[in-house]
Amino acid sequence: MKVLHVITGLGAGGAEQQLRLLLRHLPGTHDVVTLTNPGQVADGLRRDGVRVTHLGMAGNRDGRALPRLVRLIRAGRYDLVHTHLYRACLYGRIAARLAGVRAVVATEHSLGDTQIEGRPLTRSVRALYRTGERLGRTTIAVSPAVADRLAAWGVARDRVRIVPNGVDVPRFAYDPDARAAARKDLGLPADAYVVGGVGRLVEGKRFGVLIEALRELPDDVHLLLVGTGPQEETLRRAARHAGVSGRVVLAGERPHIEAERTGALDLPALLSAMDLLASPSSDEAFGLAVVEAQASGLPVLYVTCPAVDDLPPGTGARAVRVPGDATSFVREIRETCELPRSRTEPGGARQPSPAALHYSIARSAALHHDVYVTAAGAPTSGVST
Repeated sequence: MKVLHVITGLGAGGAEQQLRLLLRHLPGTHDVVTLTNPGQVADGLRRDGVRVTHLGMAGNRDGRALPRLVRLIRAGRYDLVHTHLYRACLYGRIAARLAGVRAVVATEHSLGDTQIEGRPLTRSVRALYRTGERLGRTTIAVSPAVADRLAAWGVARDRVRIVPNGVDVPRFAYDPDARAAARKDLGLPADAYVVGGVGRLVEGKRFGVLIEALRELPDDVHLLLVGTGPQEETLRRAARHAGVSGRVVLAGERPHIEAERTGALDLPALLSAMDLLASPSSDEAFGLAVVEAQASGLPVLYVTCPAVDDLPPGTGARAVRVPGDATSFVREIRETCELPRSRTEPGGARQPSPAALHYSIARSAALHHDVYVTAAGAPTSGVST
């Protein structure tokens, strides 16, 4: 099967990294078109041997992009078009239909209760989304929570398949050497207790709550934030105002799967450097960073995480839900950092949580393939969701 993936951008976001990982495990031929921002994930895809085309879209209303995309789909003679993220789902579905491709699948990566990819869920946004949705065959929801939100909008249940995100669990295995190297590179004391946060530095992620909490925590507790975004300078100012700037490290964007080629500190290395992951966001579609932290053997404090909430009983996630205010994070972090630290000291063992094993990338790829062959009218493998 020949598949074209259309995505809004290829910076180091969760949906973008997930696409790259998925293509490493899917059978068939896969090409990628990015409407904008051919960032570090585009470079990584090319190194993986994937053909990536930058459409050069200038903005949300750049109508010139649509005929270019139609021509590209026709020339490629694709069996199926798979779209990712809001803008790409709209333009990609329209272009696929105009190009004569009827097997169109879209993944809804980032639909929250009140926002989609950081934009408020206004009536016009919902109307435009539903108009585009009717042009496809199937929408993949990354969690039951997302499927429920789509149903509440009026999207028919039989047009939605739940396919959770996947994690390359061995890739995130705890590495004491990477821990030591990352702490040295970032200026984190070897004996510090490091609370981590991973995600776009946007208001909805609420990382300012962790800075507020840090002010009430012991001096040997440090905060490591991984990601970039418009709130970066705001967070720096908040740390200075709270008097904790010397205990806050903003590490910027980090790739998921590049260290083996570049030697750079990647996300798995930074997770090894942490002692706990905190996720203060109150509106998540899945919670990929939480699952990656579970793969690294980290305990997690979270406000909202469908990936944890949807686990089968007895899966054994090392994750605690907190109300979300700074005081609750202070209380839980104090309790956690007072536990013996032998599991995270250099040379110690830290095992992945069974919760991470539940979300293996192999299982996610098999479920994706079944969606593809169903959309194209072929038999499926019968893998259960």
